[in-house]
Amino acid sequence: MEPALLDDRAIIAISGPEARDFLQGLVTNDVAGGLAPGTGLYAALLSPQGKILFDFFITEGDGALLLDCARSQREILLKKLKMYKLRAKVEVEARDQLAVYSNLKGHPENRPTPYADRAITFADPRMTALGKRSIGAIAEMPANLPGPQAYHQMRLALGVPEGTDFGFEKIFALDAGLEELHGVSFTKGCYVGQELTSRMKHRATARKRIVTIAAEADLPGSGAVTRGGSEIGEILASYGRSAFALVRLDRLEETQGDITTGSIPVTLTRPPWLG
Repeated sequence: MEPALLDDRAIIAISGPEARDFLQGLVTNDVAGGLAPGTGLYAALLSPQGKILFDFFITEGDGALLLDCARSQREILLKKLKMYKLRAKVEVEARDQLAVYSNLKGHPENRPTPYADRAITFADPRMTALGKRSIGAIAEMPANLPGPQAYHQMRLALGVPEGTDFGFEKIFALDAGLEELHGVSFTKGCYVGQELTSRMKHRATARKRIVTIAAEADLPGSGAVTRGGSEIGEILASYGRSAFALVRLDRLEETQGDITTGSIPVTLTRPPWLG
């Protein structure tokens, strides 16, 4: 995949002596034990009922823990983090001088250090096929890079949802595949929504999954997905002729016939990483 500027992403910095402990008590992944230099974590902030509010990547650099989040959700996430801050010794702020890049290549003119080494670069923790992500100062990164279209086509082809694909407080973390995408730790301490997430894990009660659907016509951004006239799920987010849908796997197996949304026939694909 060619280098790209993911300009639909934004950065939140959390700094201060209690930054790690602060995030450790909030998010689904193990910030204290799992975040090493040169690496990134995929994680989410859940509601107390275990549903996804925000997902993001966490890495360390520029004197802080950096959250790479959906730009459209950044201001709401900032407010939520500041609400949880209370008396913790942390600072939470947006860093507009930083941007998110994928698969950086090449060197600045007349300089030996590659762009990727001038940024905070880490392998996408969800899967190898998604390449590397970088957070860098805009002034030091290559100009005129293409936008995120090819990146989104790649993750759609891989069946990997993110950001607004999940909606807001709509989907349980395990229904969304966050365990398979390495976004949940079951060995860390408590975090918001941990009790219900652990219960779903140990009782194996996650019956829904996010899958991709494709059609020969543009798909709506919402609506029921049916099979043989029986509803089996709903569209979460559409990208032209492809979309992410949340489907009840038991209903998918119990029903027969054509799969449609509205009057549009669709092909349903369960991504291989779901097992």
